Amino acid sequence: MKHFTVPRFATAACAGCALLLAACSQQPARPTSSAPAQTHHHVHHLSSAAETAPTPLPSRTGIPVCDAYLSTYIACHRAANIFAPDQLQSRYETMRDSLLRDSQDPDIRPQLANRCESLQQSLHEALHGKSCDAPLPMPSSSSH
Repeated sequence: MKHFTVPRFATAACAGCALLLAACSQQPARPTSSAPAQTHHHVHHLSSAAETAPTPLPSRTGIPVCDAYLSTYIACHRAANIFAPDQLQSRYETMRDSLLRDSQDPDIRPQLANRCESLQQSLHEALHGKSCDAPLPMPSSSSH
């Protein structure tokens, strides 16, 4: 009865693995080339699904300074006369959607309080000491 020694067995096993690898390397590379196409198709499908069914936004950011900024946005921008009155609502909605969407992004959310503080500071400076509760200017009347 012959006994295999560990070095001979290990050498034989390595040689067998090498033969298997050599045999596998002769196979066509089709599965590899089709994988990126499937991945690309899958990613495209996900992006088109995201476009057709947007995620509903929350009503608040959950960041106190951002929620405070949004709650005074229209009144303060009107008082500061930053935008034309007919643009104010659409600009508010754009800012609101941006802040609400960013509040849901875990990569952006940590910086959002600083962003809102900066926005609030800029708005405060644009007010030049005026109150956001200031009454709207009356339109000039030429009927006198």
